Amino acid sequence: MEKAGYPFILICALVTVLFTFFGVSVLAVLSLLCTAFVCWFFRDPERIIPQDANALVSPADGKIIIAEAIENSPFTQGPSIKISIFMSVFNVHVNRIPCKAKVVGIDYYPGKFFSAHLDKASKENEHNVLFLETEKGDKICFVQIAGLIARRIVCRINKGDLVERGQRFGLIRFGSRLDVYLPAGARLNVSVGDKVSSGETVLGYLL
Repeated sequence: MEKAGYPFILICALVTVLFTFFGVSVLAVLSLLCTAFVCWFFRDPERIIPQDANALVSPADGKIIIAEAIENSPFTQGPSIKISIFMSVFNVHVNRIPCKAKVVGIDYYPGKFFSAHLDKASKENEHNVLFLETEKGDKICFVQIAGLIARRIVCRINKGDLVERGQRFGLIRFGSRLDVYLPAGARLNVSVGDKVSSGETVLGYLL
């Protein structure tokens, strides 16, 4: 269970107890179902992390909606490979680190809350940008993006931290999106429409 869910679970459980105490059975049942859903939403299952040193794993559960080479982006200099992962409310929302590296930068931007499916969500929604650099000097950037419902980004790492592939580092509450920018020379391993699991699915390989 992800600890960020504890306050939500406690509130739902408390409301359920109150409805039960006052004999409002229909609302008590609905509140109990809501409590169960919140517990399920904040689940945090263990994952089998690939051991290939060049593997870049998915930082999020969800569906690939963009996987393509691009010439420019707001977060990287020059060509890169952009992968966008849409996270519905039914996905696990714990985010993980794509590869072993050093955190060389973190930039948080308050913003709007358009649907995470839209292209403009990448730049205009609330988002948190993380920059990594591997021992070989490869630079990877990934962006936690709030969605229409998700309005709280959690990030528990700091600039200067040394991180491991598959390490948990935060989450985005209640549906959202995560964009990943790989070096232009990386080998892409996923396509639009693929379902991915954080910490397990290999998005690509560093060459």
